[in-house]
Amino acid sequence: MACSKIFSGDLPELINEIIQYFRHDYKTLHSCILVNKLWCRLAIPLLWEDPFSIKFPKNYHFIEIYLRNLNDNDKTKLNEYGINDDLFPSNTLFNYPSYIKHLDTRRINNSIENWEAAIRALQYFNYSVQNTLQDFIKLIYRSLFLIFIENEVNLHSLEVSLYSHQGCKYFDGAFELILQNPNFIYNIKNLKLDFYITAETITKLLTFLNSNCNSISSLYFLFPSYKDNHSTIEKSLSQIINSQESLRRILLGFNGFPLYHSLLSLKSSNCLNTLNTIIFYYVNFKNIIVLNEVFNQLNVLESIHIIYCYSLNTKFIQQIINIIKPFKLKSLLLIEEILEIEPLELLIQKFGNELEDFGINVKNNSQQLLHLLESVIKYCYKIKFLYLPVGLNNQKINLVFNLIENIKQNLNYLLIDVLDHYYDDHLSSNILQNLGQILPLKLEYLNLGLAINGNDLEIFLKNSQNTFIRKLLIRNKKKEENEDILLYIKEYIMKKRRVKYLAILENFHEKSEDLFFLKDKVKEFELYGIQVLNYYSLYIDINYFINEIYL
Repeated sequence: MACSKIFSGDLPELINEIIQYFRHDYKTLHSCILVNKLWCRLAIPLLWEDPFSIKFPKNYHFIEIYLRNLNDNDKTKLNEYGINDDLFPSNTLFNYPSYIKHLDTRRINNSIENWEAAIRALQYFNYSVQNTLQDFIKLIYRSLFLIFIENEVNLHSLEVSLYSHQGCKYFDGAFELILQNPNFIYNIKNLKLDFYITAETITKLLTFLNSNCNSISSLYFLFPSYKDNHSTIEKSLSQIINSQESLRRILLGFNGFPLYHSLLSLKSSNCLNTLNTIIFYYVNFKNIIVLNEVFNQLNVLESIHIIYCYSLNTKFIQQIINIIKPFKLKSLLLIEEILEIEPLELLIQKFGNELEDFGINVKNNSQQLLHLLESVIKYCYKIKFLYLPVGLNNQKINLVFNLIENIKQNLNYLLIDVLDHYYDDHLSSNILQNLGQILPLKLEYLNLGLAINGNDLEIFLKNSQNTFIRKLLIRNKKKEENEDILLYIKEYIMKKRRVKYLAILENFHEKSEDLFFLKDKVKEFELYGIQVLNYYSLYIDINYFINEIYL
């Protein structure tokens, strides 16, 4: 009876809660819109919050649905490129532009380029010497922002990623519209600035943000890695920090200059009673000496995250250990080739009982690294994300097995992704023969990048048959071209429905084959409720990890 009421729409609040649960499960949301009008009305806004950033494969014709909202004058400009009204839907059931919540400039640009390629293939598109492809992309880019502004959207997140001068030119037109309509970004809560070049647009943008956005809760700063104009940029970033009234999380990354002023701005900002999370990403701590001075002023600091940073030496770690205000070290991902193991052991000894994310991406195979792993085993019980991408020999992998055994009640993400020049048949065999029986009953994500032997894979799959893996990725460095691991995957994964998403990438010499492009096999997996995805669309890199878990 209760179930029938839900499907008939008698419990709209409950239905809304259920559909909200599927916010990023786009396939399920697409199914929801087919149930009835109420389900459709609740699911459509979630599907259209940020179509540019949907990671899983899609077509890009949603851009045409947006562009139908252009006025006649702007549509005339599109006519110059051979794009007429017959490309756009004649009518739509919803005001789709009004649902946009998140905008990422890089992904908008990528979506436009993919859409242009698709309509050109359909012979909808042409351009002359006077109207270049770059002019077209800039026109579409600006048109999309105009449509969103005119619909008075309530934008929640803005990511400005500018990696080239051409990217800046595309953004210039959109930024002119934002300058004229500051309310468009007035209420944003999440701001990400990621740029590798200096340009006048960036300086203007920082000044504008400082004056018009003061309710940001998450700030993500990826600094340019050069010295030109760095004092102006750092001053502007400090001003943005100082202007915030409810800042809760901040990421500082890729700094090409000292973070002295940016860090000190935290001390004198309005966020002393709001800032609870600080993420350091690819930061060189060599000349940073103000951590005690700053951190001891932050009244509600809960956690810091150290991800692929440099100069994690005694001088730096002593600053961390001497901070009086209580906080947790939640993430420690190591990348330096030469690590000072002893101070790191002190860090783990003090903070390891709260550490949730740990990884070693180093080429150091010294005996000291063994001691570091032993410290992690001894002090770290709450690790959820374990990342071991390179350079582990059999002695160290046996310690890793001990670690997994210790943390499996919390472990949710496991990446053992050995780079090509480290592939070792015996190491891969050791991992496959011993990993399965120590996995937890449920994993959100498992990525295995190994040189896989079919018999070893069968042992792994048999030993792990009680584990449900929501996202399983396999990158196989094949030793023999004719060996087919799909036989084992079908028997122990597909037929037993043990995963929801699957990605397999196999490499043999210079050839590469992704299961996603083998359409007949993909359909076979779909019959068992398993969605096969492109390997790199499902792969979690560190950027994705930060965005999904902490921002």
